[in-house]
Amino acid sequence: MDLNKIMTKKGFIFLVLFSLLVYAGDKINFSPLVGADSQFFTLFQFFGPIAGSFLGPVVGILAVLIAEVGNFLIVGKEWTLINLVRLLPMLFAAYYFGTRKEKLNLLIPLLAILAFIVHPIGRQVWFFTLYWIIPIIVKLLPNKYSQNAFLRSLGATFTAHAVGGAAWIWTVSMTAEQWVGLIPVVAYERLLFAAGIGISYILFNTLMDKLDAKLTSDVISIDKSYVLSRRLFRKGI
Repeated sequence: MDLNKIMTKKGFIFLVLFSLLVYAGDKINFSPLVGADSQFFTLFQFFGPIAGSFLGPVVGILAVLIAEVGNFLIVGKEWTLINLVRLLPMLFAAYYFGTRKEKLNLLIPLLAILAFIVHPIGRQVWFFTLYWIIPIIVKLLPNKYSQNAFLRSLGATFTAHAVGGAAWIWTVSMTAEQWVGLIPVVAYERLLFAAGIGISYILFNTLMDKLDAKLTSDVISIDKSYVLSRRLFRKGI
């Protein structure tokens, strides 16, 4: 684990900016989570996984965890099982977004599917887990497509959904009807989250690229092809 990626000036700036965004984003609710009171998806879902790309998958996970736990402490959330479980999905999403390695990224959704369908309710709504094939498909595509920002974002947000869904069915009491009712909602939410992650990735690439002029460090991985000024002369993301 190369912690030097965080200890450099640019790495520290990224971590501070990212943590501030997590703090602000976690205060803005987007949609309620079915099955539990006072639990919401927040704006954090729209940018959380990008740390895995800039700092690398392992250090990116650490950055997300630091930001999440820091926000957890500042806000004063209770250390309940549900709150702790909710820390996990974005860690796996950050790993997915930040690595090109296929094996673990294929294994995570497969294990989530298995964990879901061995639950008595999960067996009744096994088709809900078909969403979790999406990150597998994305990783199996040729690099030309699997490294596309939107498809990576789509794979990352559905990886988070897979981990969260597998944990949710074992920790929160929900009926099969409630899970079925979530199917169209998931499609809507995850498409929006993927779009948000992709846009956030471009904006952060642009910002960190600007910092290169003042902070000469190569430990932050910047994808020049996703710097906004360059995107203006290309089609798509």
